Amino acid sequence: MLLQIQNYQKPSTADVRVLAQKKEDGYEKELLVFQTPFGYRRMGELYRPSGTGPFPAILYVHWYEPQAHDSNRTQFAEEAAELSRQGAICLTIETLWSDLDFFYKRTQEDDLQNSVQETINLRRWMDYLLSQPNVDSNRFAYVGHDFGGMYGVLAGSLDKRPSHYVIMAATPRFPDWYLYLPKLEGEARETFIHQMSEIDPIAHVPHLSPASIYFQFGNDDFHVPLERAEEFFAAARDPKEMKIYEAGHGLCDESTLDRKAWLKKNLKL
Repeated sequence: MLLQIQNYQKPSTADVRVLAQKKEDGYEKELLVFQTPFGYRRMGELYRPSGTGPFPAILYVHWYEPQAHDSNRTQFAEEAAELSRQGAICLTIETLWSDLDFFYKRTQEDDLQNSVQETINLRRWMDYLLSQPNVDSNRFAYVGHDFGGMYGVLAGSLDKRPSHYVIMAATPRFPDWYLYLPKLEGEARETFIHQMSEIDPIAHVPHLSPASIYFQFGNDDFHVPLERAEEFFAAARDPKEMKIYEAGHGLCDESTLDRKAWLKKNLKL
């Protein structure tokens, strides 16, 4: 499975279509349609700063929460616009979990192949972002919340291009999520856990080094209890930081302010 992710096909200019462009104060926004190698299309939005660069780059990948209005690429829209005004080229993207019902439609038989495809899609979005004019590829941050963080760890461990990561409320193992539904018991459960272990984020987070990692967790997160957060953090290599907030799985305004400050400092905005 890892070999499939490593030997993926990079996107061509024909794979990306610009649907709309809009000038804003300090940046330009482009709405994109991205053709995947798997027969379906995904949406993205590129925030291109004014000026000549070189620009640091940020890839934002959203969380999954069916009850939330921002369980899609809009989650980081305001943040991407703000940091673009300050000189970063930012990309927000659609994912497998942008479909609010994806979790209920899938089964454990789907999860490994879906994960391979999603990781390849992430690497192709990285290719596209870093191919933009006047990008400084040495200042490239990946920001992911929940599934966005988990798949980012897997993609980044094989890709090696991001220099900085913000991992938000991510759990260290995919079965922590994928065993919620459908229910599995006994041997079938153990087989699934073993099958997913090859791609579990906790197995890959050490390989993000020497990139710096900023972990953000809530102390009242039902999905990611503090023991899991601490185990995930412990598995990462330096340089790394972690902050625990008075918050649930969605985190809080303080975490947003801290994340933006960390990105501005580390990307030298």
